[in-house]
Amino acid sequence: MEEKVILVNEKDQQLGLMNKMEAHEKGKLHRAFSVFIFNKNGEMLVQQRALDKYHSPGLWTNTCCSHQREGESNLEAGKRRLYEEMGFSCELEEMFWFVYRAEFDNGLTEHELDHVMTGTYDQDPEINPEEVASFKWMMPAAVKQDIADRPELYTEWFKIIFNEYDQRIMKYESNS
Repeated sequence: MEEKVILVNEKDQQLGLMNKMEAHEKGKLHRAFSVFIFNKNGEMLVQQRALDKYHSPGLWTNTCCSHQREGESNLEAGKRRLYEEMGFSCELEEMFWFVYRAEFDNGLTEHELDHVMTGTYDQDPEINPEEVASFKWMMPAAVKQDIADRPELYTEWFKIIFNEYDQRIMKYESNS
């Protein structure tokens, strides 16, 4: 069965459902989430997407991201997908949401109202090889520098989301 995404307006009000692929082909705004997991040392868990993903295969990205299902809260969706991709559960906290648009060479468009969540976990994940090729822990400053030096290694959405996170959270925390 084709997975459906929740179509929303820019105020995150649900407008309906649409098949995921159709929403990405038409560039329709839909609800999504992105999870950033940190360890006690302040390192961020990043994943390399599986090599057979239909877009952005083999690129590095945040801990996990996906789409909420109808009737599922943002936190429930984040926890579900974190376990499906990375093989662990932890408490998540919603930080903020924003709208972005990223177009891909294959004609697909990510036009998402993205709910950004964070959590803490201090062990290595047990990755699902159908979703994730590899993982590593990196300090956020090292991620920022690597994105600047080698942007082609990272997903388009992660570059956008990481910049939002950096502007909204990390800069705030470093000034407090």
